Amino acid sequence: MSKQFDVVVIGGGPGGYVAAIRAAQLGFNTACIDEWKNAAGGPAPGGTCTNVGCIPSKALLQSSEHFEHANHHFADHGISTGKVSMDVAKMVARKDTVVKQNNDGILYLFKKNKVSFFHGRGSFVAAKDGLYEIKVAGAAEEVISAKHVIVATGSNARQLPGAAFDEENILSNDGALRIGAVPKKLGVIGSGVIGLEMGSVWRRLGAEVTVLEGMPAFLAAVDDGVAKEALKQFTKQGLKIELGVKISEVKTGKKGKDSQVRVAYANAKGEAQELAVDKLIVSIGRVPNTIGLNVEAVGLALDERGAIVVDGDCKTNLPNVWAVGDVVRGPMLAHKAEEEGVAVAERIAGQHGHVNFNTIPWVIYTSPEIAWVGRTEQQLKADGVAYKAGQFPFLANGRARALGDTTGFVKILADAKSDEILGVHIIGPMASELIAEAVMAMEFKASAEDIARICHAHPSLCP
Repeated sequence: MSKQFDVVVIGGGPGGYVAAIRAAQLGFNTACIDEWKNAAGGPAPGGTCTNVGCIPSKALLQSSEHFEHANHHFADHGISTGKVSMDVAKMVARKDTVVKQNNDGILYLFKKNKVSFFHGRGSFVAAKDGLYEIKVAGAAEEVISAKHVIVATGSNARQLPGAAFDEENILSNDGALRIGAVPKKLGVIGSGVIGLEMGSVWRRLGAEVTVLEGMPAFLAAVDDGVAKEALKQFTKQGLKIELGVKISEVKTGKKGKDSQVRVAYANAKGEAQELAVDKLIVSIGRVPNTIGLNVEAVGLALDERGAIVVDGDCKTNLPNVWAVGDVVRGPMLAHKAEEEGVAVAERIAGQHGHVNFNTIPWVIYTSPEIAWVGRTEQQLKADGVAYKAGQFPFLANGRARALGDTTGFVKILADAKSDEILGVHIIGPMASELIAEAVMAMEFKASAEDIARICHAHPSLCP
């Protein structure tokens, strides 16, 4: 007889492991299935975020930022270092250590909260007698069953047609995090979060970086004022960014003298161009991951994108089957997945789990950092919303001066009549931390005046 659980979670990324832990805390007999492996073949829960996304990218960003400060900014503080070099292998090893610490932390939390962990790929087998049978294909194959199933299988990097990832020359986020030496020339297709963050890492370490973006506008989803400032700063730093391009072909040379990747494209004027680089990072978005889930066995509905169809409560078309995170509609963000995971566990328990998409923050961890929550100025204009805008530059902030980084500003958008905050947009130092105050303010429907009347410590980056 198979092991039976109240809740089985398929996928151990941010949405999955958080859902499993919350379900266990609410008294359910819970299991989580995850197939990620570390270098030794052991379990590595945490999904894309922990293994090849949020966490390792921040480790490399931190290391490369230290390197840049030592080379270009320490002297301003009276610190003389002489020539500074980067041991790339050690930097990558540190990144790997950070990842493993997070993997081990999740396994500890499973044990602490009495979540049964199964290492392997989970897939549907059948629905019988009010239960769902789930196959776990790991070192040994077994079948478990549950009344409730939460699918949290995440997403995969989208490939450029005709340019499959080989993770040696043409790289996804995975390969971009494992580059073993600084490439002389690095190409990046896509100027989104991954492209800009990874481009920044290797630019700081000495690579000549060219970013090719198909959209005519830079960071089109970001507030216009912030996007313009970001483009100015990244260009000043040395990132070469071309907008409105059309990629026609990507070719890789043979190993040896001509091992470069060549990208044929038309620029914004329609002129034929070619870019030759040592490595090419393709970051043109992600696609929902339902590979091997065997949705046909139970009739789980997918949409035209391959995402699992859910309603506003993350319920699928099947009774007691839920789905959260990148595999469903909405922004592909780790913290959005976590919110949905908690909400679903609470809904299974009969509680009123809640996710407010309007207060989910977005962050790009470049330098300057970019963070925002709520609507942009262009969205408010398009929607015909009467609003007022206020902006404060870090150039006039004492703490920013002391830090030596006065780049950027904070912009607050508020309703013209009620003064309720509709959006907050930040580009500058520690924007990723500052945005949390704006999220809390908006969650409690604060006004712009409420923020102004809060007593902030002085000096701080809060204007």
